[in-house]
Amino acid sequence: MILATGNRHKLAEMTQLLPDLDLQPLPPGVEMPPEDGDSFEANALIKARAARRATGEAVIADDSGIAAEDLGGATGIYSARYAGEGAGDEENLAKLLREVDAAGGSRRAAYVCALVLIDAAGEEHVFEARCEGELLREGRGEGGFGYDPAFVPDDTGPDDRRSYSEPSAAEKNEISHRGRAARLLAEHLVAAPEGRP
Repeated sequence: MILATGNRHKLAEMTQLLPDLDLQPLPPGVEMPPEDGDSFEANALIKARAARRATGEAVIADDSGIAAEDLGGATGIYSARYAGEGAGDEENLAKLLREVDAAGGSRRAAYVCALVLIDAAGEEHVFEARCEGELLREGRGEGGFGYDPAFVPDDTGPDDRRSYSEPSAAEKNEISHRGRAARLLAEHLVAAPEGRP
């Protein structure tokens, strides 16, 4: 099964989340179209359909990001390029925290993941999941990537103030938006007719 990404980090994470699948990256030279959808689901479908056309294989694609309550859901679908095209994780995170500080209200946020499967028969299935939490005033922790250092998930409990960057990968996968979406996909595959990935 093809994972519609060239990102080695995402391939490693999805391989951990879906250990029963033989996930393969996009073959070299496959160009992905612009992610110009208006939702996480739309962008995941754009990637999945392009990978399916290019390979003819069953494919999985995801789109995910963080949505801050006081910013009307920003960064949303622009999470990877929030501070502009070519901006890195640090610039994107710094911009988000500046804007949340300036809003001066709630620091509530949620990570969202839309995971799309196009199976061997060409049928499309969408699995979406969230992880609710709040944003710190500055990042901390060495693990994770993106906005992880500033996001404290609710699911670890009110006395646990670790950011998404501080738990072990296994612990994070239990509560993460991507982990939850992957489990929904895995449950679907278990229930799917034999021979259809």
